[in-house]
Amino acid sequence: MSSALSRTIVAMMSTVVMSGAAAQASEPTPVFTRARLTSSYEEPGGKLYVRLKLLPRSKIPFATQTFRLPDRSLLADIPDGSLVKFTSKHIDGENTLTSIHTVAECKRFQPCE
Repeated sequence: MSSALSRTIVAMMSTVVMSGAAAQASEPTPVFTRARLTSSYEEPGGKLYVRLKLLPRSKIPFATQTFRLPDRSLLADIPDGSLVKFTSKHIDGENTLTSIHTVAECKRFQPCE
């Protein structure tokens, strides 16, 4: 193999590696979903869960979904029945809440924040 060809291959491989590292470094912007907090509970093993009734605009097929709650402090001062915005990730085979906070109800025919 010629040295020019090998330099080209090495340059191309380093470009691919660099672009992959840059893609991993930049996290995608979080997507907030609106829902109503219906309940929260703790399983006998100590795992915390929360049930959220998704609002019709979220275009997710199930009306109520259960999410793992990694920390009880995420639900501090959020009573059942509150309207919330949340983000989640799929961690260890479960849908897990990463953030949650209360929001005001959307006004009819007005864009939500």
